[in-house]
Amino acid sequence: MKKRLGIVLLSAVFLLGACGTSNKQKEKNQGSSQEINVVSSGELATLDSALYSDVNSSDMIGQTMEGLYRLDKSGQPELGMAKEEPKISEDGLTYTFTIKDDATWSNGEKVQAKDFVYSFKQVIDPAYGSTSSNQMDIFKNGRRIREGEAPLSEFGVVAKDTKTLELNLEYPVPYLSQVLVGTPFMPKNAAFSDEKKKNYGTTADDFVGNGPFVIKGWTGTNDTWTLEKNPTYWDADNVTLEKITVQVVKEVATSVQMFEAGEVNYATLADTYAKEYKESKQATFVPKAMVGYLSPNQKREVTGNKNIRKAILQGIDKEQFASEILGDGSIALNGFVPENFAFSPKDQKDFRKENGDLLPFNKKEARKSWELGKKELGKETIELELMSADTGTAKKTIEFVQGQLQENLPGLTVTLKSMPLQNRLELQNKGEFDLVFGTWTPDYADPINFLEFYDSKGGLNTAKYNNPAYDKGLQAARFELAKQPEKRWEELRHLEKILVEEDAGVLPLYQGSVGYLTSDNLKGIKVYPFGRTVSYRLAEVK
Repeated sequence: MKKRLGIVLLSAVFLLGACGTSNKQKEKNQGSSQEINVVSSGELATLDSALYSDVNSSDMIGQTMEGLYRLDKSGQPELGMAKEEPKISEDGLTYTFTIKDDATWSNGEKVQAKDFVYSFKQVIDPAYGSTSSNQMDIFKNGRRIREGEAPLSEFGVVAKDTKTLELNLEYPVPYLSQVLVGTPFMPKNAAFSDEKKKNYGTTADDFVGNGPFVIKGWTGTNDTWTLEKNPTYWDADNVTLEKITVQVVKEVATSVQMFEAGEVNYATLADTYAKEYKESKQATFVPKAMVGYLSPNQKREVTGNKNIRKAILQGIDKEQFASEILGDGSIALNGFVPENFAFSPKDQKDFRKENGDLLPFNKKEARKSWELGKKELGKETIELELMSADTGTAKKTIEFVQGQLQENLPGLTVTLKSMPLQNRLELQNKGEFDLVFGTWTPDYADPINFLEFYDSKGGLNTAKYNNPAYDKGLQAARFELAKQPEKRWEELRHLEKILVEEDAGVLPLYQGSVGYLTSDNLKGIKVYPFGRTVSYRLAEVK
């Protein structure tokens, strides 16, 4: 089978170099029907904007839902459900929005201010179990509610009337429009969600949206579904595509073959395929703020040891991995905040370059930390399990990490465990792992969107990293330093050094790049550098 795949791919590359696209693809993609077929690299776990924790689910929620703001063709926030820019109080702590008159749910009901209140409260409510709950800390009493110190009734998000939404902030957030584009800030049809209860968002039938497309045919476990144009969407006149058939294809080789056969109009590229299609006119590569990382469970004996964690981080040749295994424009990352993402308010210096390389690959130093860690644990040999989703990229990542660690850290045996994303997330949330590989893509361009990932009381902190000094610094960045941008910047730099260099609380591997193939007649697909990956709202077949 592998030999056959290689022949097919080589044939595809030859044809691509000769004429830019295969004859099959040309034949199948002629015409102007506004229907396309696309590939998703992973399954859809949920349509609940409070419970998602993966990019693929966020992308599908983004096709079917819209918040107060949406992203324009340049990736900048523009008005979505909001009728106009908000009225802002003099102290910058109260934002008053009016919901569009023609904002409508796909079941025909009007979008109301209470739908935002309902949704935001579910995210912050400890009983609901949202992994995004810390993102609601920007609102009055958000953190206190999340930590069980205040009732939901004191939450700073209020519906003043049917169409008037008041957001009361805990501290000034000058980048609020960027934040509100994020998936956790989508509204929910309150009446429908109440009716569905725990079933909300688990299938297409248990979900209603207010975005450009309506999802159909997703049962909660299947790997194929459709997105159809939503006739009730307020901006439906500017949505051209009528139907998008989505198919989950976890292996890049398979999705490339499907593209070359004309079976799909859009497919992602990675590793060796990215290299081979680098010069193709149908291939596009977009640098991402996405970070691939290992998260060590600090409640386990071995991965709870700081020296063991440092040894693991410095025992992986990330440069080799990015160039030889991924090969899609991704780069080695020696820090948790990526390059070309955030810039100093004083002199516009890049955060990553200014903070330097934190615990980069160094076999000698890795072995020093390793031997010290083994001595502290009283162990000569160590066995660890490395868990990941079962996508092609995830599998290649953990296989490379396994080889590197077993070669560079004497006495270590790493066993691998791959599974569907939903299962990985379930085990991760239960804390049933030693090491887990995952990716994180921020919703807005501020370093805190990475650093608060490891807030000791944050919903995403499944590794249970806990450093009181780190938590105190996060709070300072949110509150006391909110109006002192230069001091806040320095504090954020200090916090990253605590997290990575001092504690090895997270083990960054690479900064991603999205590579994708689009058929010649498909125009207007938007792939963004952070937040959700892809949007079909402005796409069309020409």
